[in-house]
Amino acid sequence: MKAYVVGLIDVQDPDAYVEYAQNAPATIAKYGGRYVIRNGTKHELEGALPAERWVVLEFPSVRQAKRWFDSEEYQAIRPIRTNASSSTLFIIEGYDAPVA
Repeated sequence: MKAYVVGLIDVQDPDAYVEYAQNAPATIAKYGGRYVIRNGTKHELEGALPAERWVVLEFPSVRQAKRWFDSEEYQAIRPIRTNASSSTLFIIEGYDAPVA
């Protein structure tokens, strides 16, 4: 079952964050992940639009998403993100529709 890493990121230091944004994609791809959303333009439908930057990553499984997050490659650049921003990050399992 696919898994999604969802990040809500409030960037306080955009200049420092650039280094993280440039280096993160290679770590994600190495573990079979890909960007689904990378802070695209938001269009209000109901309620207030969130101010945070939104990122959604798709991985083949929860296991692969955790392997990416815990990897030496990602942990090496993670402090750049945590020093330049405040974030909420979580994994959510995808939905597999029942076979009829």
